[in-house]
Amino acid sequence: MTRVGVIGAGAWGTALANVAAAAGNEVLLWGRDATHVKSMQATRENSRYLPGLTIADKIEVTAELSQIEAAEAILLVVPAQATRSVSTAMAPYLAPQTPVVLCAKGIEKATGLLMSEVIAATLPNALPSVLSGPTFADEVAKGLPTAVTLACSDADLGETLMHCLGTTTFRPYGSHDLIGTQIGGALKNVIALACGIVDGRGLGLNARAALISRGLAEIARLGAALGAQETTLLGLSGVGDLTLTCTSPQSRNYALGKAMGDGSISIDDIQKVHSVSEGVHTGPGVLARAEVFGLEMPIASAITGILHGQADIGKTIEALLARPLRREQGVAKTKERGR
Repeated sequence: MTRVGVIGAGAWGTALANVAAAAGNEVLLWGRDATHVKSMQATRENSRYLPGLTIADKIEVTAELSQIEAAEAILLVVPAQATRSVSTAMAPYLAPQTPVVLCAKGIEKATGLLMSEVIAATLPNALPSVLSGPTFADEVAKGLPTAVTLACSDADLGETLMHCLGTTTFRPYGSHDLIGTQIGGALKNVIALACGIVDGRGLGLNARAALISRGLAEIARLGAALGAQETTLLGLSGVGDLTLTCTSPQSRNYALGKAMGDGSISIDDIQKVHSVSEGVHTGPGVLARAEVFGLEMPIASAITGILHGQADIGKTIEALLARPLRREQGVAKTKERGR
């Protein structure tokens, strides 16, 4: 593979386009906003999302989706809630059996579907894979050392994609577990919102550590019910991504949670934020999916209640941290219901 299409000209899409170019590919970077695209074409910089970082010469920036016809692989880097509409628009131009690497971390709010399940409906002839892990776009764009999981059900294709995107500083590690790779990346955003709220309320590092570890237990419960491998959730796209997102002010989800916790942003104002964090939308989808299996998801329930049910932040977090005493257990086996 030498021709890679990157769909989505935000910070992460632009960073991955630079990675693909550094790996030796000719890259097409598509953006929806024609004005933004013209600016990037003229300045060779994504001043809106990655100011100061040069777009590589081997990257062609376009607003014409039809140009993806020549791509041998696609990186789909639009927000999770836009994946259905954008992938549907891609369908007429995508050759059958084209690899589509899903790079958004989220669950579709309206349906509770994972991104691979959305793609199965909108691009049934594509070959889906998933890229996820502990990544901040600006560090990747600067060429700082980064390791990610690249999950693909076809081992040979996965190997090809790893070499297509791998550089000396961007290291994809292969996996066959698409479900686990997606679950870890999606749910960590919800847990990060909770950690940010705890820090914003000044409840201490002990409380944050408790939320991270109990959050991992929630991720593992849902992952097990959906068929994820436990080892995946202990790797880069699970523990690695959870740790980074729940502890750094660079994380949009953590930063939003902290602003909610210290009162600098109201729940009513969250939808007015220019780039609403994925965790805001993922919570309802997580709960809808968990309900099918009869799973208890207290952190996801608490955050969803705060964001969508107007629950009181202080009382909800206090109740979450004071849950009934019980034995600490591993992943419980669940009996699927409702199907």
